[in-house]
Amino acid sequence: MPVELPQSVAETRALLARGDYVAGEALSTSVFLALRLKRPLFLEGEAGVGKTELAKVLAGVLERPLIRLQCYEGLDISASVYEWNYARQLLHIRAAEAAGESKDASAIERDIYSEAYLVKRPLLQALEAASSSSEKGEGEGAEAAAPVLLIDELDRADEPFEAFLLELLADYQVTIPELGTIRAEVPPITLITSNRTREVHDAVRRRCFYHWVDYPSAERERRIVALKVPEAPAELTRQIVAFVQSIRTMDLYKNPGIAETINWAQALTSLDVVALDPETVDSTLGTLLKYQDDIARIEGSEAARLLSKVQAEAEAAGRTYGEGA
Repeated sequence: MPVELPQSVAETRALLARGDYVAGEALSTSVFLALRLKRPLFLEGEAGVGKTELAKVLAGVLERPLIRLQCYEGLDISASVYEWNYARQLLHIRAAEAAGESKDASAIERDIYSEAYLVKRPLLQALEAASSSSEKGEGEGAEAAAPVLLIDELDRADEPFEAFLLELLADYQVTIPELGTIRAEVPPITLITSNRTREVHDAVRRRCFYHWVDYPSAERERRIVALKVPEAPAELTRQIVAFVQSIRTMDLYKNPGIAETINWAQALTSLDVVALDPETVDSTLGTLLKYQDDIARIEGSEAARLLSKVQAEAEAAGRTYGEGA
């Protein structure tokens, strides 16, 4: 049975925690309001901070399907909403001609522009899945069965594609000229993500609730790493997070996100590392940083300096704790 939607911000935060997603108060509030008021949630932030993961976790903990539209340059309505199966339509016409059927052109047109010849893409799939869920139940149970629709990295798509989304985001419907308007009886839970490689148009933003997903604090990042890489020693986790937090202050070409922190922790744990040292940092930087210019800037003396800073801060914190005790 699908899980009912949360009834408060606290329940929303607890629900996400069940999926090992550590959400702050502001994000939990945004998710709760989007669920309660049935509005799309527009998540913007740097790559790797957990925007896409949020949609995956929501689908998992609410036990509903995840329908994902991955955006890219050149994405259009035929790849995102629907297109006609032209090959099957042509075969139908030729078969009718070969059989000597006496149908007029309008009858054949009605046949080939029926739902049987429609190729449904993610946006249309989400609307129809939401509609079919409402037919299977009533009230809150029906809402709980509606899918999660993820429109991922909208900023990668061309600006004209955003116009296709306006009808969907405003009314949860799409119009197919040959068939008419298809509307979801129960709106899908809709999340849109952007890495802000370009600005998304105001018309899209106005139809959504908005939340900026920032890099996590050190305390929150330690919790995330502990959840995702529980086999990592506690001291190694602390050093990893402190090192990554220091790197993010250096104005690199691409700062590491939470995903990269987790990847690095997994790599170090696989190598049976229990504490960072300059040689290990240099040899594993490729799991944390993804551009050679950034790696060249960090490795060697800079990595050793950052690691010394991390160790000094840990020692200072330990002395402070000892004096307080």
